Amino acid sequence: MSALIGEAMTGGYGGADILHDCTIGVDPGEIAVIVGPNGAGKSTAMKAVFGMLNLREGAVTMNGKDISGLTPQARVREGMAFVPQTSNVFTSMSVEENLEMGAFIREDDFTETMEQVFDLFPILKEKRKQPAGELSGGQRQQVAVGRALMTKPQVLMLDEPTAGVSPIVMDELFDRIIEIARTGIAILMVEQNAKQALNIADKGYVLVQGRNRYTDTGEALLADPDVRRAFLGG
Repeated sequence: MSALIGEAMTGGYGGADILHDCTIGVDPGEIAVIVGPNGAGKSTAMKAVFGMLNLREGAVTMNGKDISGLTPQARVREGMAFVPQTSNVFTSMSVEENLEMGAFIREDDFTETMEQVFDLFPILKEKRKQPAGELSGGQRQQVAVGRALMTKPQVLMLDEPTAGVSPIVMDELFDRIIEIARTGIAILMVEQNAKQALNIADKGYVLVQGRNRYTDTGEALLADPDVRRAFLGG
């Protein structure tokens, strides 16, 4: 059973549909990647799954339960965590305070989870008392992902996690994303660096104009000459 599936989603903002019968999903411990040209509806599809826009048609289910009517906040309580591309840390708060904010829905002791985040991102432990606004772009992204992990999500959703970071930092982030998936968390992400993202993906969705154009394993999409020619630069 899919941990999460947005099925046959049609909808957008205001009166205009951006998604047209679009389906994306991810299973526990899997990395699913959404790629496609600019304006393809990649981030919109992710936001639709998280409840940030109204669907005219289709449904979102998690562990077999229809959550289409739930607010984003309620979806967090169901086990979803969403890391937006920008404005994803509290710049005036310390790294540690940012992580504590991530545990706002927890009523248990979250110390162990914070230690797990520090094991995953050792630089954050080193800079735990430093304001997040003083960190590099890559380190801020680690804070944002770490804060999402503090909710102990079943599904972690990442919108362009490597936007604006160097290739070395991108590789490091992808390595950490693989580690997170190995713990059983389902990861759904939108990524501009399509080749590198499909390289680590169990499942890939290529969207064009809000529709599914190709759906396959990351490996199969990378090997598909049509996909390579149209979306991966040959």
